[in-house]
Amino acid sequence: MNFKKTFAVAKWEYLEKVKTKTFLISLILTPTIIIGLTIAPTIFSNKSETTTKAIGIVDTSNTFPQTLINELGNIKLKNGQPRFIPINLFRKNISLTKLKHSADKLVIDNRIEGYLLFLNAGTDSLKVEYRSSNTGNIREINLLQRTVNKVRIIQKLKKAGVNSGIIKIVLTNVKFTSIKIEKSGEESGSNIMMIALTSFIFIILLMFMILSSGGMLVRSLVEEKSNKLIEILISSCSPDELLTGKIFGLSSLGLTQILIWLLIGISIAASTNTIPHNAFTNLIPILVYFILGFIFYTAIFVGIGSIVNSEQEAQQITSYLSVILIIPIALIVPVMENPNSLFVQILSYIPFTLPSIMILRLNIISLTITEIIITLIIMILSIVVTIKLASRIFKIGILSYGKRPSLKEIIEWIK
Repeated sequence: MNFKKTFAVAKWEYLEKVKTKTFLISLILTPTIIIGLTIAPTIFSNKSETTTKAIGIVDTSNTFPQTLINELGNIKLKNGQPRFIPINLFRKNISLTKLKHSADKLVIDNRIEGYLLFLNAGTDSLKVEYRSSNTGNIREINLLQRTVNKVRIIQKLKKAGVNSGIIKIVLTNVKFTSIKIEKSGEESGSNIMMIALTSFIFIILLMFMILSSGGMLVRSLVEEKSNKLIEILISSCSPDELLTGKIFGLSSLGLTQILIWLLIGISIAASTNTIPHNAFTNLIPILVYFILGFIFYTAIFVGIGSIVNSEQEAQQITSYLSVILIIPIALIVPVMENPNSLFVQILSYIPFTLPSIMILRLNIISLTITEIIITLIIMILSIVVTIKLASRIFKIGILSYGKRPSLKEIIEWIK
């Protein structure tokens, strides 16, 4: 192989793609989408609770209202104002049905945000309904639920004659801090949600890059085949040199995207302080898996691009790959809960899922150097094998026109 020609192809591929509108749009649009889907909702949800809300209480036994009113009144917004204005809607000599109907009308008329309806109050089969026109505020509903349970416990303990000082101690939550212990013995505090968020961002970026860059490569190959430009390229270099040059050219393009996105991410993390510094502890190995995963899929896209003859065919085949790329995203919660399970470990050694799963596991647990080295070797060997197979398909497929080859024909090309 003539490395000078390979470098020339890689340089040409890089310079041609870096100037396209698709690349420039994805360079800005992709991080914007990621921020919009991950960091922005967290920031806005934290800032959204700024208004006091009226909450009704309907309890025909009149067991809970006064204590509940006191507890809800102690909950404050960040600006110091009360979060809730609790209102006792109980009226003597009025049936539960009429009280409920009256409270429903207050909600419909927007006079109260919602109300707590106590059923079987004063018994062990207590049930509580939160009735509102908006039941989508999970954080608020959970807060009301915790407060009701707290009030119930206070009343039960007081009835049992427990000292108020002991009740206060019992109801005080113990603060938990998650500490990750490294193999070296070092300790690091961790915010599991933020660590999951950073891992999720890297996986999403990898998926976006593979799909956008891979799709760009396939479209360019289809275009080169249709206008016979590929025949001119093959006449000046071998198929292996052309394929290798395209892979490294596109990988360099991807590396450019990574560096720019990384700078954007670090600047956002530094300015907003939304991502903890320890989330970047394993940045170098994460980037290595990221780059190897990108090169692996790029080689696959090159093989695919050489056998298709139209953009429609290209979209149909790449859609199958996108399904594989989504698998690690669907497995984020199971991997976080049990990163050393047999199923997760198996996925850590399968080239298609290895990069994303290892990015997740690196941030959650301390992996041995042996496991990291083995998975890196598997990834490198997978890239070599994939390029070799793609090369065999590329040599014949790039000059094949008309009908798309069948699976049997592709296997024959590989042999």
